[in-house]
Amino acid sequence: MAPVRMCVGCRSRAAQSDLVRLALDEDVIVCDLANRMPGRGAYLHSDQQCWELAQRRRVWPRAFRAERGLDTSRVAAHFTAV
Repeated sequence: MAPVRMCVGCRSRAAQSDLVRLALDEDVIVCDLANRMPGRGAYLHSDQQCWELAQRRRVWPRAFRAERGLDTSRVAAHFTAV
């Protein structure tokens, strides 16, 4: 059975292979398409709607257990291009 993860946008569960893993690189959130970056990750469906839900709910500090603001500009470019 494939690993199951929760999308931080819509909060539905899906197979890990159906989601995009996001990870922190310093204070910048980046797409970890190879699933190899160290540290805590967050998972998101690769559609615009889940991205907008995650942004509206301000999930990033909680998902990454960060107390400071996180830069989402690199990830935003990925999800607006999809």
